[in-house]
Amino acid sequence: MQLSVIILNYNVRYFLELCVLSVQKALETIDGEIIVVDNNSSDDSCLMMKQRFPNVKLIENKENSGFPKGNNIGVAQAKGEYICILNPDTVVAEDTFTKILAFAERQKNLGIVGCKLIDGTGNFLPESKRGVPTPFVAFTKIFGLYKFSNYFGKYYAQHLQENETGKVDILVGAFMVMKRKLYLEVGGFDENCFMYSDDIDLSYMVLQNGKSNYYFHETTVIHYKGESTIKDGTYMKRFQEAMNFFYKKHFKVSVFFSLFMKIGILFFSFIKMFQGKQKTRVAPDKYVLMSDNETLREKLEFQLKTEVFLQRNNIEKIDYSQFLIKKNNIEIVFDNNYVDFVKIIQTMRLIKNKKITFKILLQKTDFLIGSNSNQDRGMIVKV
Repeated sequence: MQLSVIILNYNVRYFLELCVLSVQKALETIDGEIIVVDNNSSDDSCLMMKQRFPNVKLIENKENSGFPKGNNIGVAQAKGEYICILNPDTVVAEDTFTKILAFAERQKNLGIVGCKLIDGTGNFLPESKRGVPTPFVAFTKIFGLYKFSNYFGKYYAQHLQENETGKVDILVGAFMVMKRKLYLEVGGFDENCFMYSDDIDLSYMVLQNGKSNYYFHETTVIHYKGESTIKDGTYMKRFQEAMNFFYKKHFKVSVFFSLFMKIGILFFSFIKMFQGKQKTRVAPDKYVLMSDNETLREKLEFQLKTEVFLQRNNIEKIDYSQFLIKKNNIEIVFDNNYVDFVKIIQTMRLIKNKKITFKILLQKTDFLIGSNSNQDRGMIVKV
C-alpha cells in the first residue's frame, strides 16, 4: 500500500465528514487507506463515520489521549509506505496526494513534506513553513520583529516565498507526509507532550536524523484553524506546558533563558487568548450559489430568508465585482455536487477579499460549512 491517511478527531463531526470525503476523492487513483482515530468525542462523530463511511477504519479511544498518542495509535495500524498526518478540520484537493507523493519519490533524503495551507477565507497561513524556534527565533516571533526584516524572518521560513518549494526546518501538524518507516525510527510524536509543540518536536527529530524537510507549494489544502481547539484557560495551560517541554528537551536552559521564556510564553499566551475570542459575525448582504441546481437555490432562499444568485458559468469567467457594490458583503456557496475541491480551493485563493466569505455544501448532506476567520470557530448552517 502506498499511503495511509491518519485523521485524529475530537468533537468536530461536521468538519470530519468534509475532510474524509475530500480524502476519499484524493485517494481514488492511489492505493491508500483512511484511518480515523476518535479521541472519545462527545458528539456523534463516530456514529456519522459508521453510517456514512462504513469502509473507513475507525478507532474509538475511550479517553482523550492527546494529539501525539492519538496519532501514534493510528500509525501503529497503518499499512502504507507513506503516512499523512491530517487534521480533521482540513480539506484536500483531488490531486493533493498524487502531487505530494510524486514529489516525495524524487527526493533522496526525504524527511517530512508539508504543503501550502490556506484558511477558510482563502488567505495563506504562514505557519505552513517554519524555522526551528530557537531562543532568538522565538524572540523575533513573540515581539513581531519577523515582520520588519528577512533577517528576523526565520520563524516563518521567509527565505522561501509562498509559491516556492524548498527545504524548511519545521512543518505544521495539520498536514504532514512522510515515510512510515522514518516516523517509527524517530519514535513518532513524543507522548510526553500532550499537544501544541508536537509537530515542532517531530520535525526537529527528523532533522536530527539527517533528513530534509520540505515545503511543497504546488498543492493547497484548506485548514479551518482552531476548529479542534477552544482557546480557553485549559488551552493556555497546555500551550505553556508544550513550549516548556520543547525547550527543556532540545536546548540548554540557563536562568536568563528560563526567565525570558516565562515572559515570552505569558506574552504569547495573552496574544493567543486575544486572537481566540469570537468576533461578531456580519451577515452577508448577498449570496451566490455555485451550482446548476435551481431547487437547491430555492431551498437556500427559504432557509436564509434572502435572495440567492445562481451562478452556472465557469468560475474563471465570473466577474465578482458585480456583487461587491459599496459596502456589500458576499458569501459564495459552493455546491460540491457541481464544483470539485480543486476548483473550490483555486477559487478561494483567486478571489479572496475581506468582503467575501465561503461555505461548502457537501455531497449528500443538508448543511453548509466553512469559517469566516482563522481566529474563531467555524460555522454550520442546516439547509
